[in-house]
Amino acid sequence: MFYGESELALDDKGRISIPTRYREALVAGCQGRMTLARYPDGCLLLMPEGVWETNRKNIAAWPQELHALRRLILGSATDVEMDGSGRILVSPELRRAANLSKTVALVGVGSYFEVWDLQTKAAKEAEQLREALASPVWRNYTFEPNEN
Repeated sequence: MFYGESELALDDKGRISIPTRYREALVAGCQGRMTLARYPDGCLLLMPEGVWETNRKNIAAWPQELHALRRLILGSATDVEMDGSGRILVSPELRRAANLSKTVALVGVGSYFEVWDLQTKAAKEAEQLREALASPVWRNYTFEPNEN
């Protein structure tokens, strides 16, 4: 399970270093082999090999009405592998598509990661939080800290 956010430097060759706290799990779970793909939110998805394969099959089976989204995700997918220093290469095409600059956010969201341009992420989060907090559904899911 991947969670938390890390700000990472994108080097001149387009590589990012996966934080050490995730490396062992990625080596054990997928030998450091992952897939990067575009996502409609404006970020990149970074999925371990097995997680990607499951999602790839599901996406390929989407109905024709979702073809544009299928093309966006599957058409941009690129296999990457962590090098000995824990780095992965983000292709120029994917860097442009996600508007990545010198510093990116790597966000663990369960079984995979999102890779964001910092400004894009901040704008998207503000928009989505406004929508979520305005939703009547939110009242059913609020929580109070446990006072034990």
